[in-house]
Amino acid sequence: MRDMINAAAFKECILCAYAALQANIQTINDLNVFPVPDGDTGTNMGLTMEKAAMELRKNDFPTVTAAADCVASALLRAARGNSGVILSLLFRGISKKLKGLHEADAKSFAAAMQEGVNAAYKAVMKPAEGTILTVSRLASEAAVKAAENDEGLEKTLEAAIAAGDEALADTVNMNPVLKKAGVVDAGGMGYMVILKAMLASLRGEVFAPRDQMRIEEVVEGSGRVFEKEGVQDVITFAFDTVYIVRKNDPNVDLEPLRAYLGSIGDSLVISDDDEIFKVHVHTDTPGVALTESQKYGTLELAKIENMVTQAEQQKAGVAVISTDDLEKVEQELEAMENAPAEPEYAAPEKQFGAVVVAAGEGMQNLFKELGADRVVTGGQTMNPSTDDILREINRTPAETVFVLPNNKNIIMAAEQSAELCRDKRVIVIPTRTVPQGISALLNFNIDENEEPIVEAMKEAAAKVHTAMVTYAARDSDFDGHDIHAGEYLALLDGALLGSFKSEDALLEELSRAFSKYDPEFITVYYGEGVEESAADSVAAVLTGGFPEAEISVVNGGQPVYYYMISVE
Repeated sequence: MRDMINAAAFKECILCAYAALQANIQTINDLNVFPVPDGDTGTNMGLTMEKAAMELRKNDFPTVTAAADCVASALLRAARGNSGVILSLLFRGISKKLKGLHEADAKSFAAAMQEGVNAAYKAVMKPAEGTILTVSRLASEAAVKAAENDEGLEKTLEAAIAAGDEALADTVNMNPVLKKAGVVDAGGMGYMVILKAMLASLRGEVFAPRDQMRIEEVVEGSGRVFEKEGVQDVITFAFDTVYIVRKNDPNVDLEPLRAYLGSIGDSLVISDDDEIFKVHVHTDTPGVALTESQKYGTLELAKIENMVTQAEQQKAGVAVISTDDLEKVEQELEAMENAPAEPEYAAPEKQFGAVVVAAGEGMQNLFKELGADRVVTGGQTMNPSTDDILREINRTPAETVFVLPNNKNIIMAAEQSAELCRDKRVIVIPTRTVPQGISALLNFNIDENEEPIVEAMKEAAAKVHTAMVTYAARDSDFDGHDIHAGEYLALLDGALLGSFKSEDALLEELSRAFSKYDPEFITVYYGEGVEESAADSVAAVLTGGFPEAEISVVNGGQPVYYYMISVE
């Protein structure tokens, strides 16, 4: 029985934890009960952990301190989504407490676990119980108690896992939404996957990367099926993704890629020869699939089609939008390859600059026109990492950089990037939607001093109410709404208004909801695959309901959301 953990053992533990997360990504993702298509917890935690695994594989470490520091640094930079950021904070605390140790005993490791929990709770403005925070806290408390009783390292982790499992099971009772869905918290499940893999590694039961652990529990009723009346096909994942990659190495092993893509999608086919490989996969996160595949070579061609949109177009009897002609894609890729490399750091040329997060060509261009220095590609289903945001901060030629995350699941990553930045002052304006970000940027007056700028941007964002129209990614009984996958889904300021079989019913409900704000300005941002004429029809309905409001239509080109509607 192992009583100490050294650098080599800690490294192996983390590699096994990464393998376990990869094996269970879809199981964890399926616990997400909110019915919108999103950057799911399992995917975010897996991508966050991936960076740590990559860095660990590069080196051997003389002390457990060095190995823990490597993990903490990698996780912090790779953190995606709230779950990824919290995971990075848990390991940052572990790293801090293990400072100066050649190896750690049970008491030291249990204290490190507790320090990680403290770091996570401090960083979350409004800690919510019934989440990964609860599970990690109760697990660490049990570990400390066991260590104080001289239980030994393995027994200490056993105690942590027993308490963590109990806490995880109880999350279903702490959160009314989870209780109604009959599932446990996804982030808490991911954390328990990590702890169990670490213990199994210490016992010699699994070895990285050959063994991958799976959770035995099966969550019923958590499928991601799209099915509308009159549509015969079942669409489990929204995006039909096809691409070609030129190999870096003709003998590269594609089996790890095959396993990874299989964990985030279905209908997977990979064909290859000595020079290239071609991938076909259905997934909700095509950007993640492309990013992973580029580790094996250079992306040459890509075709991504929203099957949900196409199904609706076909049902409506309109021409289905396709990307069969990839000539434009080839030209764009060639232009990108020939473009000069951008510097990683821009020396300050002005006092204030702005970095925003947005997806969709129209949205990104709009932000640039409004004065954003840099745009981080990301949003719903595509949460950028801390490092992605930091990179654009460093490329902004300003002394002080304002960051607009424009998504509630990106705010924590933006805040972590601010802590990492050493050469520029970074201020995060916690915009939760793209329309809030647009309004904030419109009030970004670089001739003012810092404090009035912050106040004006926050005040402008707070005045914006945002409606989001997308599709239901899964069947759900959520907040009193009986939701069926594939129906129109409407949210207002993050709260679910309901799901609708027809656009007319949806617009009627939106108009009713908008009326309490007595709007002066309404802007309809239409998304990828939506015709301008359809957006004009939506605007016409809103004009009829609010004849005195100034109503605009803008091509945002955003993925996932058919419409983002700003109400002021």
